[in-house]
Amino acid sequence: MSPAQRDGGDAMGGLDRAAAILGAFDDTHRELTLAGLVARCGLPRSTTHRTADRMIRLGWLDKPADRYRIGNRIFELSGLAPVRLELRESVLPFLQDLHVATRTTVQLGVLDGTQILVVEKITGHRPMPMLSQVGGTIPAYCSGLGRAILAYSEAATVTAVLEAGMPARTRRTLTTSEAVLRELAAIPDRGWAVDREEGNVGVTCVAAPIFGPLGDVVAALSVTGPSALVTPDRTGPAVRLAAAASSRAYSARR
Repeated sequence: MSPAQRDGGDAMGGLDRAAAILGAFDDTHRELTLAGLVARCGLPRSTTHRTADRMIRLGWLDKPADRYRIGNRIFELSGLAPVRLELRESVLPFLQDLHVATRTTVQLGVLDGTQILVVEKITGHRPMPMLSQVGGTIPAYCSGLGRAILAYSEAATVTAVLEAGMPARTRRTLTTSEAVLRELAAIPDRGWAVDREEGNVGVTCVAAPIFGPLGDVVAALSVTGPSALVTPDRTGPAVRLAAAASSRAYSARR
């Protein structure tokens, strides 16, 4: 093996180790001790410590005391991703309008594999801690955001989501392919998708798709809140209009 090949292998190994360490953090593990980081990333303790120290010097991690956390450099880089720089900036004014109109949580999400990645969320004075934070993920099969996207996605994309598993999150969760496909088929006619307490008890979500300049679905936005306040017939038209305006703004930016 040549020196160049060895260097390439070492570099790739280092990236894999850094990815494992970054992957150890999530909504419920925002700060980790070294022992916690080792347990969650699966690397040897010495490797974890050495790699984490290097990541601190790069700004990828921070360690103000005895716990590691994501560094500011990662936040800076995330702002350059198209999903934030282009999509979020295009849609944010309409999310704000929708939040003012509904006075409850609004979200923007994109499909990431079989999950929905939450790109933006506005909660205002009515926080909903059971919902994923920005950067978190939620299942596509049982969420309004996911269904709004899947209803306009290719068959292979829908199949991949359904075959990934559909465990019940509440007693209302649709857990069969037939039931979810029926729900998806009804979305284009009315213009919005609904999650009726399938992800969280007492919480309803109404979502609508956002399209790109070529007519392909790129994201979805939603209104999510207590079921007594978020009713599909009343909320759906506002969500659909906001999504249509967002589609035009995003397409013009592209």
